[in-house]
Amino acid sequence: MILSEIWVYPVKSLGGIRLKESLAEERGLQYDRRWLVVDEKGTFLTQRTNAQMALLDVAFSDDGLFISHRYDPVNQILVPFEREDDDDIEVKIWHDVVPARTVSKLADEWLSERLGKIVRIVEMTPDTQRKMNSTYAEKDHTVSFADDFPYLLISQASLDDLNSKLSQSIESKRFRPNFVITGTAPFEEDLWKTITIGDTRFQVAKPCERCIMVNIDPKTGIKSPETLKTLASYRREGKDIFFGQNVVGLESGIVREGDIITLF
Repeated sequence: MILSEIWVYPVKSLGGIRLKESLAEERGLQYDRRWLVVDEKGTFLTQRTNAQMALLDVAFSDDGLFISHRYDPVNQILVPFEREDDDDIEVKIWHDVVPARTVSKLADEWLSERLGKIVRIVEMTPDTQRKMNSTYAEKDHTVSFADDFPYLLISQASLDDLNSKLSQSIESKRFRPNFVITGTAPFEEDLWKTITIGDTRFQVAKPCERCIMVNIDPKTGIKSPETLKTLASYRREGKDIFFGQNVVGLESGIVREGDIITLF
């Protein structure tokens, strides 16, 4: 089994970046979901209620992140690594209220114009301790601005199985994974407990519950109910629909495309 794709999503619910290698940290891959778009009250925004966020692409530069609109890529804004703003605020993400720091008023204005509402972009501070659910955290793990877990893994075979049931195939990025694995049987990952990617160990904690975001085409921002409806026909348990696995890092290390996956 091989690690075939590595993805990070520096700004929660904005476009992802495919990498050849990345540093796996306790909170997730380096830079993954370390920035967050919030409304005037400090509450987080996602594609669930703001599908147009799917059209905002993110790219790395030496000085920070460039954000651009899919249909106007020349008009972009820099979210600097060195903050230009100096407000420390509290933000709400699901049931958690955690400290964050504002980054750039220019980026706030640019995003507000694109999203049609007043928003701010904030960065997770190095000392922010957003705790994971203790049911799944062996060592009091922390997590970034991801929904629940530091990592999400899917297999190409499971995606191929789903695509065989859809009227039009979808890509792995529809599910916003960090890791895509090849060389498995469909949904074999449901049975995994502990794995290594290269030399780095991870705990496969639980299946990932899917929401309406998988119905949003990341290329167009257009919603269609087919993906979730199809998954519900054969991947439902009770009220939940599952695809992919939530994963916790057991140590830090570099992961690379082409790394061998070993099961324990």
